[in-house]
Amino acid sequence: MASRGHPPRPETGDDMAHTAAGDSRALTRLAVSATLHCLAGCAIGEVLGMVVGTALGWSDLQTIVLAVVLAFFFGYALTVGPVVRSGLALSAAIPVALAADTLSITVMEVVDNAIMLAVPGAMEAGLEDPLFWGSLTAALAIAFVVTLPVNRWLIGRGKGHAVVHEHHGAADRHGTPDRPDRAGRRARW
Repeated sequence: MASRGHPPRPETGDDMAHTAAGDSRALTRLAVSATLHCLAGCAIGEVLGMVVGTALGWSDLQTIVLAVVLAFFFGYALTVGPVVRSGLALSAAIPVALAADTLSITVMEVVDNAIMLAVPGAMEAGLEDPLFWGSLTAALAIAFVVTLPVNRWLIGRGKGHAVVHEHHGAADRHGTPDRPDRAGRRARW
């Protein structure tokens, strides 16, 4: 840091470690945000699918298929909407959403549904049964924890939700932890 009449001091190992720690925290915060975004879409689809399948007395397989289809639909929809509003055409926004969310939603759905199947009686429980809602809540929470490092890994490599930020201008305005903005600044969320 330069002050009046003094040359800038060279970066020390401590300065570089501090910058790396800041980048790591920023990357983690972005991954948490992306995973919460994924959780929102998956939760809407999962809850709707489980409620409909359970209310109609469908088999476990039918209910899970509906829940997974709806989770992907709502997960992608929550990404496509803001990207389109930022000015990207729908035909271009859909591939962005597919690239950003497919692995994250897949991991979340595999974990969530595996837990629902593993909890004895959870899939057979009625909508009024706390076992159904408790199992679904726990399954989504555990799926969040498992999916978070996946999203962090993706974003750290410029994939996943990093792709979305590139398309709606956030990377140009704020940079990302691994890539600076147009002025050469890295994000510090």
